[in-house]
Amino acid sequence: MAREDFSFFHPLRVRWAEVDMQGVVFNAHYLAFFDVALTEYWAALTGARNAGGDGVFEHIYVVRSVIDYHAPARFDDLLDVGVRISRMGTASMTCHFEIHRGGEHVITGETVYVHALDGKSAPFPDVFRDRVSGFEKTPVDGG
Repeated sequence: MAREDFSFFHPLRVRWAEVDMQGVVFNAHYLAFFDVALTEYWAALTGARNAGGDGVFEHIYVVRSVIDYHAPARFDDLLDVGVRISRMGTASMTCHFEIHRGGEHVITGETVYVHALDGKSAPFPDVFRDRVSGFEKTPVDGG
């Protein structure tokens, strides 16, 4: 995926508490970076800062996360976290993430979410699918 495929980036500066003894971002923090950027993406997409806050549907749950490390991020680096919905099934969606430091691609990630109503998997509403299709620069698989 190319940087141009993303409709949304969120800037994030690495804090001291996020680096380990080697001076690089501790690996688990990248999932938190994805979550912070997804919150901002969600606000841009739906006008709400959380899934369900816009009244379109109830909840989404993480069922899978993958991270590929290309280069370390360090304290005080200014990162750009790209977010896009790359696939939408009936009740699940895949969010693709990329973290860049300037022109350098640092991290690639993917998180799969399942939409649920009353604790059970449920189809995404058409209004949500339409918002995603209108927001993303590149076509969403299955959407």
